[in-house]
Amino acid sequence: MKKNIYYLFFVITIAICWVSCNDEWEDEQYMQLVSLKAEPDGNGVTFANLRYYPAGKVTYKLPVIISGSTSNTQNRTIHIGLDLDTLAVLNQERYGHREELYFRTLGTNHYNFPETIEIPAGESTTVLPIEFALGDLDQSDKWVLPLTVLEDPSGSYQPNPRKHYRKALLRINPFNDYSGTYNGTLYRIFLEGDTQNSLTLASHRSFVVDDKTIFLYAGARNIDSPDRKLYKIFIEFTDDIVDLHTKKLNIYTDNPSINLKVTGQPNYSISEAMDATRPYLKHIYITLNLAYEFVDYTTIPNNVIRYSVSGSLSMQRDLNTLIPDEDQQIQW
Repeated sequence: MKKNIYYLFFVITIAICWVSCNDEWEDEQYMQLVSLKAEPDGNGVTFANLRYYPAGKVTYKLPVIISGSTSNTQNRTIHIGLDLDTLAVLNQERYGHREELYFRTLGTNHYNFPETIEIPAGESTTVLPIEFALGDLDQSDKWVLPLTVLEDPSGSYQPNPRKHYRKALLRINPFNDYSGTYNGTLYRIFLEGDTQNSLTLASHRSFVVDDKTIFLYAGARNIDSPDRKLYKIFIEFTDDIVDLHTKKLNIYTDNPSINLKVTGQPNYSISEAMDATRPYLKHIYITLNLAYEFVDYTTIPNNVIRYSVSGSLSMQRDLNTLIPDEDQQIQW
């Protein structure tokens, strides 16, 4: 009898488990929320790297994603708009009253994007095509296009409420064949009359002017220097041969007050090599050899500080040749 009770208990337990089982993996485990794929960097913005074209336009494709454990079940019209408030909060929290350091909103004459995009049933991803025209954009300002997923009047979707998922603060970064961040360990900055003690910076970031020209800031200034616009050094890459390995650079400024004086003949070299262990990866090495003098007339009012700069700047650009899209091919 006792044995029969055990059998009965076992059968009942199996029956309960059988009834309670279901295909729970076929049900939505989370919520289907709409997000923008734009992971921010340490400054709270996402770099949008855009090939520079003098007279043309370039399209940036911002991924739009519907999250969840199952496929999207209905046709959805996603509304995208500007988010000026978030950019204002970011500027205030990061820079306080230092408005000269703020990220600036990109002007409407430099971009165009559709206010809505469609995601059909069965699809969970699409892209928002943003058309940029950046030919005359001054890169001495930190331009940002702040976007967000707007609420849907019909209620067919819900924007992702989590931080950095609903919004995309796109930091506009045009590039050409020569722009980027250069290593500055061999680029020395001297005070006038002092040839023994020099200042060096680990890196110097350069910015696009046109397809053959970049600029960087004189001496130790950078994109966050309040007076940076007064100290731009333009570097034009020419095809004029200096020697077997180098070509001529033209160096100039748009501000006569810094009294720029170029020493010798600036030049550059470019070489390429495939990676030894990853045959799909191409390395491009660019080296700039510069020597010039300039004056700093803004740090100390009514006084000038004279500097001389000499040495080389070097940059390595890595290209994944398996990726067809150039902005994605470069390993930034």
